[in-house]
Amino acid sequence: MNQLSGIWAAAGAFVIWGVMPIYWKWLAAVPAYEILCHRMSWSLLLTLAMVFALGRLRLFRQVLRQRRNLITFTASALLLAVNWLIYIWSVNAGFIVEASLGYFINPLINVLFGMLFFRERLRPVQWLAIFLAFLGVLYLTIYYGRFPWIALILAFSFATYGLLHKKSSLGALDALCLETAVLFLPALLFLIGLELFRGGSFGHIGLSGSLLLAGTGVLTTVPLLLFGFAAGRIPLSSLGILQYLAPSINLLLGVFVYGEDFPLQRMVGFALIWTALALYLAENMGNRWRLKRQLLNH
Repeated sequence: MNQLSGIWAAAGAFVIWGVMPIYWKWLAAVPAYEILCHRMSWSLLLTLAMVFALGRLRLFRQVLRQRRNLITFTASALLLAVNWLIYIWSVNAGFIVEASLGYFINPLINVLFGMLFFRERLRPVQWLAIFLAFLGVLYLTIYYGRFPWIALILAFSFATYGLLHKKSSLGALDALCLETAVLFLPALLFLIGLELFRGGSFGHIGLSGSLLLAGTGVLTTVPLLLFGFAAGRIPLSSLGILQYLAPSINLLLGVFVYGEDFPLQRMVGFALIWTALALYLAENMGNRWRLKRQLLNH
């Protein structure tokens, strides 16, 4: 029952992340940088209230006493801001399909980072998966005629964000609270400046639009809490497979709901990357199964 609740929580988190482009499309009249500032501000208010309610402010003081932690969370906050900004902008600029590609590539970047930063040795099939993903990106660049910079920025920024989090003992909620706190003041000052000098969107795009901007905090925090709940209850292999729900839903929305271009040439590049992912997942699951068998035999 515990594992089943974890699966449902994980599926819920990835489905919310998958349909998130619909939410950003509803706010298409608001510039991406302004949505980002609202997302940072409202997310802090919500996560801070939850951290306070759970009595975890003491943990924050312990973390912030070390200068190294402050530098790490400042860096991860900036990476998160870049990732969110590019994603929101790409959705509203008509690049949902390319944004989805970034999150298909992301796990393979994680494998590469494991080799570079943690001296993890890659097995032959993992090398093949990374090579196929590289060929897919190269193909999309040459034959589709445009370097997939949106996908690569999203993939590398999120992988680097994950890399920084490996060195932290904080849970997802605590980490998000600290990261949004780092950028809260600049975001708030920017929003106040917009109101004073240019006319911001909040309060000027109707009640529904203003509520949607305020709701970005809930939209950010809820799937993160679901993900954190699931991570402690189901195996990482299950979590790894379920994570492809989000970019798959993104891709389907981009093609079938918002009518983005997905010709055969582009499909070939995606197919190479999907093949790389399939190889990586199959090899990873096979390796886990072999290790489990060895432990049982001993």
